[in-house]
Amino acid sequence: MKHPALPYLTALTASLALAGCVNLAPTYTTPVAPIPATVGADAPADPVQATAPALEQAQSLTWVQTPALQQVLALALSHNRDLKIAWANIEKARAQYGVQRADLLPTITASGQGSRNRTSADLTTSGRAATTSQFSAQIGFTSYELDLWGRVRNLNEVALEQFWQTAVNQRSVEITLLADVANAWLTLAADQARLQLAQDTLTSRRKAFELTQRIHALGATSGLVLAQNQTTVDSARADVASFASQVERDRNALQLLVGGPLPAALLPQALDGTLPPTAALLDLPTPLPSSLLLVRPDIVAAEHSLRGATANIGAARAALFPSISLTASAGSASSALSGLFEGGNGTWSFLPQVRLPIFDGGRNQANVRVAEANQQLALAQYEKTVQIAFREVADALAERAHWAERLDAQSSLVEATQKALMLSEARFKSGVDNYLSVLDAQRSLYAAQQTQISLYLAEQANRITLYKVLGGG
Repeated sequence: MKHPALPYLTALTASLALAGCVNLAPTYTTPVAPIPATVGADAPADPVQATAPALEQAQSLTWVQTPALQQVLALALSHNRDLKIAWANIEKARAQYGVQRADLLPTITASGQGSRNRTSADLTTSGRAATTSQFSAQIGFTSYELDLWGRVRNLNEVALEQFWQTAVNQRSVEITLLADVANAWLTLAADQARLQLAQDTLTSRRKAFELTQRIHALGATSGLVLAQNQTTVDSARADVASFASQVERDRNALQLLVGGPLPAALLPQALDGTLPPTAALLDLPTPLPSSLLLVRPDIVAAEHSLRGATANIGAARAALFPSISLTASAGSASSALSGLFEGGNGTWSFLPQVRLPIFDGGRNQANVRVAEANQQLALAQYEKTVQIAFREVADALAERAHWAERLDAQSSLVEATQKALMLSEARFKSGVDNYLSVLDAQRSLYAAQQTQISLYLAEQANRITLYKVLGGG
């Protein structure tokens, strides 16, 4: 004979089995590491490719003159991990704003419930076992707050300002990334120029040393001069090895910013001042209006923070007043599933609730003071951000005003030291001076040429700094 509880046990077992089979979490897969299979300077790797939007954005940067650098910037916009983190933070802030905004509207839910109970004969007044059933279906909302004092609206405003602040911070990350990539690209170019200078110097000093060896073999010069020549060769060899290592580190740093290996065609040439400027500076009015600084992402972000802190005061003040929340539902109930939606079985409930703060130990008043203090902190931070921006722009413009004179003076110095070296070598060969004067002239020329490369790099970096401190404009 079939047991009367068997159908219910079967339904329960099926429900439990179904609950164990459903998993809404996405399947995890280990990410592919964005690095070559081997580590080393000659490790093979597939270069990364730029997306079309990133390439279009890089090409719109009018201050960049070199197509190769534009391509590198496009790669960074496509693959840099810091930028991807910033984009993910924007999506997170947008979702959090959506969660907060949902509180402005009631949350409506539908529910259905069914129960069937058997009471044993010992527990009934009739002395016979009884089975009862109850089914219900309802739709309604729970604890919907009437926003009489603007608490929910102000909290929604706070979430909105946080979202905009996150979006502006992403723009700040993007501008910083572009400036960092351009500086890293130029640093690599400058170190390649230093390496080329060290290699050329080593070649010329080796030739001079070989000539001195032959002269010494003929007895026309002393062993001291030969040893002094040897020191110049060894010093140049050490510089070549040092700059070669530095160039590799510069390339690694650039690839880290880009987010992957770079094609060889996009690597820079040596920065020696003979090529067109990598960063082109547009003509700027003098003096610059201070209102231009208000478009800087850090200033805009600070203003959004101030707006959010101001709105938070309203939310804290609203907690001092009574709050009203509503809970209501309507539906149908029946002892039989077939009669659930028949006439006369309707049900409803309405439960308003008023909450009036009477005594909380001063908690709400303290929360208002905290919100007001946070607003003052945000105001001070906004003003400080504006002042820092003003100083950065003023410093960059002040440095810009004297670059032409500095570069011209250094070029003249290099020419003068080259003449001094030629004269020192001539006087040594004629026997007027000893070889120490030649060594001193060689060191002076080498130092002046190295300084010239550093000035080329610094002048280009100043152009990039202007782009950055003006907020990417």
